[in-house]
Amino acid sequence: MSQKSSTTRTLTDFTGPAAESAWRSINDTVMGGHSEGVPAIRDGILHFTGHLSLDNNAGFASVRGREQQYDLSDSESLQIRVNGDGRTYQIRLYTNARYQDSKISYAASFSTPENQWTTVRVPLNDLTPTFRGRELEGPAFDPSEVTEIGFLIADKRDGPFQLLVDWIKGQSHGGK
Repeated sequence: MSQKSSTTRTLTDFTGPAAESAWRSINDTVMGGHSEGVPAIRDGILHFTGHLSLDNNAGFASVRGREQQYDLSDSESLQIRVNGDGRTYQIRLYTNARYQDSKISYAASFSTPENQWTTVRVPLNDLTPTFRGRELEGPAFDPSEVTEIGFLIADKRDGPFQLLVDWIKGQSHGGK
């Protein structure tokens, strides 16, 4: 008889003295936009809040964690415990893969129910290589080489946003 077991391991839980300084924002102001998104850690929760502006053909806000090494080669998916505002966000994973001499991201979108904690599951094979908002044909995602994790909002809706993140875990499935 075959049984499937699932194991998870915490990648980030936003605790400890360095948690707050580990996150930074990158918004459309780098290209003349007016969106504002900032990270803050309160009581072990990442608060990604701000205002999305569609002025100047822009409209994105993002946060990224400090570079470190995440080996997800034993994971099939990510689990993210979030509390959102009914809007759609992206999780973005970064490796050393490059396009036009800049880092690319591997992204997947997820929707959030309004003001309700939920666990989002993102299969790693659903991640799409992207560069500055455009999907790329490759390179393939290497789960053993993840160096940064981030969140982005670019849902083409002007206005305030708020995403709370409790933790991010890698999930693997094994047979017994």
